[in-house]
Amino acid sequence: VQLQASGGGLVQPGGFLRLSCAASGSIFNIDAMAWYRQAPGKERELVAVIGRGGSTHYADSVKGRFTVSRDNTKNTVNLQMNSLKPEDTAVYYCNSVMDGNDYWGQGTLVTVSS
Repeated sequence: VQLQASGGGLVQPGGFLRLSCAASGSIFNIDAMAWYRQAPGKERELVAVIGRGGSTHYADSVKGRFTVSRDNTKNTVNLQMNSLKPEDTAVYYCNSVMDGNDYWGQGTLVTVSS
């Protein structure tokens, strides 16, 4: 299973970005799909997770600003990020869980700066 993330870039504070991640390969039923991020000098942290049925959970730091969604027919997960702040700067990784195994994308850099 391969995960390909896209959509990162440079954005000014208050701006928005949309990250997308597509899973390919030998896919059966993907359970949770999630976005993590890792800022320089910090540990990787969970940003948002969405279950197969659509239930969601967000880190407190992004609640009300980020929205995670998925398309089970296309095996994709998206992260709409609004009202971006400099502290959102990080490499964002998509993650999927299938049959108890974790799969990771390559990461996409999001930089929030004026």
